[in-house]
Amino acid sequence: MSAPPVRWGVLAPGGIANQFADAVREGTASTVVAVGSRSPARADEFAKRHDVARAHGSYEGLVRDPDVEAVYVASPHSGHHEHALLALRAGKPVLVEKAFTRSLGEAEEVLAEAEAGGLLAAEAMWSRYLPHYDVVRRTVEAGTLGEVVLVEADHGQRLWPDGPARLSQPELAGGALLDLGVYPISFADHVLGGLSEVAARGMLSDLRVDVTTQISARGPSGALAHLWCTMAAATSCPARVVGTAARLELEGRFYGPGRVRLIGPDETLLDEYVPDVTTHGFRYEIAEFARALATGRRETWSMPWDATRRVMAAMDEARRQVGVVYPGE
Repeated sequence: MSAPPVRWGVLAPGGIANQFADAVREGTASTVVAVGSRSPARADEFAKRHDVARAHGSYEGLVRDPDVEAVYVASPHSGHHEHALLALRAGKPVLVEKAFTRSLGEAEEVLAEAEAGGLLAAEAMWSRYLPHYDVVRRTVEAGTLGEVVLVEADHGQRLWPDGPARLSQPELAGGALLDLGVYPISFADHVLGGLSEVAARGMLSDLRVDVTTQISARGPSGALAHLWCTMAAATSCPARVVGTAARLELEGRFYGPGRVRLIGPDETLLDEYVPDVTTHGFRYEIAEFARALATGRRETWSMPWDATRRVMAAMDEARRQVGVVYPGE
């Protein structure tokens, strides 16, 4: 709530945009002042639900709105590149939902546009802005775990074949990896500072998007990462960071606001972090974006451009090995 207020415009009022608007209202000093959709009816519905002043029946109308200070891009993955560029070329900073784009190539074009315009652009990987991710980072950096040897994380939700249609459609950059796998991949990147030697296997749908993907990789220090995602089944979504002296276990769904336990080699609970706030988790990325905007930065601290690049590169390689190719690539 102490972060500077920002007047937001929401591009594409889907389910995640509703969560974003709720977090803006309940957890920050900012406001959503406008929404844009290709469907005027959907824009009007979103505006009424969230008490938004203006509803635009096009994305162009939204980014040209003079009262909008920053644009939140919440369209399907297939549209992130186009819509982020649309906002940046209108002079508006952007917060783009994860996965940032379909590919590293598209991400580079968006970041180059932001660089050229001197504008803030950030990936809305909300988990990396949460306090417990900072606890994990500081614990690893302090050497409390000793030498990190293994990072494990998985993300499974029953979203296919009866879930959102966009997840089944290659033209909308569907599949488990960009929607769910980005979480464990980004977590491992957060802990290890990058991933190399990516090896992936997967199961594809009849439309050739990945239903389940398993990834093994290595961090710069040699630590291993074992990651997987599926949209065919629900998992408990655990994560742990294992070191030679101790390990961290993230309770509940690792990517949401939750408890972190520090466990010794004899299974003794050495310490734990319990979050003060567990609702409206998007508030942290919104607040950090506001602080970055107020100080003239082009990147946020928690999700800098190089982190987005590394995550996109890892997902590109996993898709290549699994055999997922989106139209136009």
